[in-house]
Amino acid sequence: MQVTVQQLIEQFGLIPHPEGGYYKETYRSTEFISKQALPERFTGQRFHSSAIYFLLVQGNFSAFHRIKSDECWHFYAGDTLCVHMISPSGQLTTIYLGNKPGTVYQYVVPAGYWFASETASGGSFSFVGCTVAPAFDFADFELADSNTLAQQFPQHSEIIQRLCR
Repeated sequence: MQVTVQQLIEQFGLIPHPEGGYYKETYRSTEFISKQALPERFTGQRFHSSAIYFLLVQGNFSAFHRIKSDECWHFYAGDTLCVHMISPSGQLTTIYLGNKPGTVYQYVVPAGYWFASETASGGSFSFVGCTVAPAFDFADFELADSNTLAQQFPQHSEIIQRLCR
C-alpha cells in the first residue's frame, strides 16, 4: 500500500511551516545551554537539540532561509529531496536526499548557510526529518528576501527568485 500525503499529515499531526511544506516538532531536549556558553550569534539560551518531521509536496518548496545552528536532514520516505545551499562565500551546492543511487540518507547544512529545498522533478512528495543543535528557535530563523539575496549573490539569482516567497 502506497502512503499518501494526506495520510502523512494526519498520522504525524503535521501543520504548515512558514518557509513552506508541513512540519511537526518531535523532540526538544529538556536541558539548555546558557547564553554565555554559546557563540555570540545567539541572543539567549538554547535547548541542546530539537527535531522535526518535514513534508514537502511537488509544486511547493521550502523557501531560502538560514538559521544560526547546524541542521541535519534525514530522509524517511517518498521521492528525492533537493537541498540547495549557498555558503557565506557564495558557493551554490545541491545535495540530493533520498534512497536512490546518487543520493544520501543524511546531510548537515552548516549554520549560516542560506538553503531551500524542493521535491525532485517527477516526484510527488518528500518526507524527511531535521535535527538542529543547538535547538531550533524562531529567533534564529531568517527568511530570505529574494531581491536582497539576489543582489548579494547575483550569480544565483535564477534559483533565488524561484525559491523565495
